[in-house]
Amino acid sequence: MDFETLKPEITKIIAEEGNKDKKLLKICQYLHDTIPYYNWVGFYFAQQETKTLHLGPYVGAPTDHTVIPFGKGICGQVAESNRNFVVPDVKAQDNYIACSLTVKSEIVVPLFVNGVNIGQIDIDSHVIDPFTDQDERFLEFVNEQVAQLFE
Repeated sequence: MDFETLKPEITKIIAEEGNKDKKLLKICQYLHDTIPYYNWVGFYFAQQETKTLHLGPYVGAPTDHTVIPFGKGICGQVAESNRNFVVPDVKAQDNYIACSLTVKSEIVVPLFVNGVNIGQIDIDSHVIDPFTDQDERFLEFVNEQVAQLFE
């Protein structure tokens, strides 16, 4: 996958007229439709007062995980660590919240605005170990672009 060719579309979506949630949903749809192993793409946003993550726009199978406590599951761990988390095989992860039997791997990249972790992009895949360093760098780029919507 040549992620460089995808960057202009992300930049274009961010620059479009429209509200934040529509842009986020459009990014989710674009990633879901363009990258074959991105089977669920969504954003979670932090509520610091309650130490919880709340589901934002997403594309993929419906999920019951609309609110996740910090520290719980992969997303909750990223909310506390402020670091990317790549899970090549979810069955090997102790603190994993099962979303679906079809999910085999996951990548979560935090979203920073002015140095504060306000949320994250979460990608589930039906393939074991598809995520590379290039996925991480690309999703960091996506989040840098998304951060502009919150500044």
